[in-house]
Parts: sequence; structure tokens; C-alpha cells
Amino acid sequence: MRFQTLDTIDVAGKTVLVRADLNVPVADGQVTDTTRIDRLVPTLTEIAAKGAKVVVMSHFGRPKNGPDTKNSLRQVVPAVEKALGAPVAFAEDCVGEKAAAAIAALPAGGVLILENTRFHAGEEKNDPDLAKGLAALGDIYVNDAFSSAHRAHASTEGIAHLLPSAAGRLMQAELEALGKALAAPERPVAAVVGGAKISTKLDLLLNMVSKVDILILGGGMANTFLFAKGVRVGSSLCERDMADQARAIMEKAAAGGCEIVLPVDGLMSREFKANAEHRVAAVTDIQDGEMMLDAGPATVELVGRKLEGAKTLVWNGPFGAFELVPFDSATNAVAAIAANLTAQSKLLSVAGGGDTVAALEHAGVAARFSYVSTAGGAFLEWLEGKELPGVAALEKHA
Repeated sequence: MRFQTLDTIDVAGKTVLVRADLNVPVADGQVTDTTRIDRLVPTLTEIAAKGAKVVVMSHFGRPKNGPDTKNSLRQVVPAVEKALGAPVAFAEDCVGEKAAAAIAALPAGGVLILENTRFHAGEEKNDPDLAKGLAALGDIYVNDAFSSAHRAHASTEGIAHLLPSAAGRLMQAELEALGKALAAPERPVAAVVGGAKISTKLDLLLNMVSKVDILILGGGMANTFLFAKGVRVGSSLCERDMADQARAIMEKAAAGGCEIVLPVDGLMSREFKANAEHRVAAVTDIQDGEMMLDAGPATVELVGRKLEGAKTLVWNGPFGAFELVPFDSATNAVAAIAANLTAQSKLLSVAGGGDTVAALEHAGVAARFSYVSTAGGAFLEWLEGKELPGVAALEKHA
């Protein structure tokens, strides 16, 4: 991947338009999770320290008919100010006279947040006129929103063709981590893919078996693969109508030399609730009316051995119903093994997408992975092998 960064582009004395992802959870006017804001701070601080005007663009929520109070980015300003430790100005529009006037009043080294880009219908349509209107506000474009890079919108893709463009520090970190994990990884490469259904991750699985050496499956989707192999899965979550697709994935893996690892035992229960009565049994011993709600200790031991022989790990999705004790045990145990191997510099571990961040934080090891992406959809599309428009635009203009 080739792209400009803050090391290769001169922002001093310029007005820099930074595409951020400030689509953070808000309750009663208060930001309840500042992770995305915290990860944005290094880019904003660095650009401001170089004497540039920092103008932040972002979408927020899903407004339907133009501006509304519920989806205004104004409510995010206090959290950004707190994270930066500096005042942050706000413009009541993201283009036009109000935006231009707010930028004109901003001192060098100051930070300004523009109003929600999705208040304009042209944002999601990647309207050229809106992209031109945004570009007219600044001298340089910096995309620091990998989590929005899978969308070809005016503020993520269109504008990048109109101004000198670079990746911010968060975008740079994401792209470098993902490049090391799959684009040019140290082998053997293992992937943990969990979650409820293979129907939602079919493209991901088909891409993974051609990229990794070991594909470790967990969660409800593992039940579908077991069923496809003739295992009776009782009342376990299972997409029986996806058995042919599961067999096709296993055939593709076998042809390409990718080893698929499935659970060999699990925690079986007749109730889906915390602390439900359960037993540990082989996957070939699931009784009628029972559900496999987590992988078992023999599976954890097997997966641990596979990870000890790997050099790179990509993780997406939990092994079981990790929100419910004790059905979080396999996810917690394997996550700890991966974190320990990472700490010993034996493993490069990159994780993200869906419930993955929550599962690794629940296990208490997220900070010990090499990199944990909060990008969600963009991370999954990257795992699927798809081109991300926001990234491609940066690469074309490097």
C-alpha cells in the first residue's frame, strides 16, 4: 500500500480538512464511549502543533431529512475538547458561508468541527458538487477515518481527488497493521473467525481460506460446519441450509492447503442464560435439546497449539456466547494465549470487527494485542478482500 502520511506532506500554515469518525454513542447529550475520539487525538494534535488550522469533518447517525438536533455533531464537541485538552470551535454547516466564516475566524493551531456531513443528501451519493464545496474550504485533505473508508462518500472518497491527500495517524496505523497481517504477513498465518452465522461472513471465509494457513472457527458458525460434516448438533444455533456452502469452503481450503480447525468439545446446555446448568462433552455427544454454547477445554488446548506454531493472527468474532458466564471461557482462554504469545514477540495479533473488540475487552487482553481495530464494517470488508474506496483514493494520489 502506497499513501502519503503526515511525515510526507507539509501542513504548516495550511488549512487541513481532517475526515474523522465522530459517529460515537451518545446518551442524554453525553458521549458514552470516547474510544474513537481518543484515537483521533494524535492526528489533530500533531497537525495543530505544526501551525495548521484543523478542520474536522464527520458523519453522525442517520439523519433522514436534513439537519436535526438529534444528529448534530455539536453534542460531541465537549468530549473532543476534553480529549484534546483545548477549546474546539463549531460550525453550523459543513460547506458554504457558515463553514467558511468559521474557518476564517479559526486561529492557526486551532481546531474546528464542522456540522454533520450527512445533513447534505449529496454526502452518501458522493456528489461531485458537494465534494467540491468541501474541498474549497481547505488546502490539504487528511483521512483519519478507516472505519468509514468502505464508503464512497463525498467526504471520504470524492474530496480525496481534489486536494493533496494523506492518511492520518489512525488511518496509517490501521493500514500498516492490516498490511502486516494479510498483505505481506509472516507465516504461518492463523485466523480465528467466530460469530453466529456463516451467511453473514461467506465472502470473508472464502477469502480467508485463500490467504491463511490455519482457519480456526468458533461460535454458531462452527456448528454449521460440524453439521455439514455429519455431526448431530442438537438444538445448537446452526444454519442447516448453508451446509453446501460450508462444504464448498472446506473443499476450497483443502485444495489450497489451508487447515480448518473446528471445535472438538464444547459446553452443552439446554438453556441460553448466564450460569445455566451445563456439561462438557465431545461435539459428537450433543444430545437432543442441548445447545453447544461455547467451545470446551480440549478445543482451547488444540487452538493454543495451533497459535503457538503461528507467526501472525487475524481475529474476528468470539468462540461462544461470551456475554454469558461461563460461556465466555473459551474466548477468554484463547484470547489470553494469543495475548501472551504477542507479549513474547512470538505472534503478531490483529483483531477487529463486530463483537470482537467487546469480546477481547471482556477477556481483559485487548491492550495486549498488536492492534485492535474499532472499524467494524471496513475491517470486515478488508478481510473479505474488497477494495475500500477511501483507501484506494489515498493510494491513487500518493
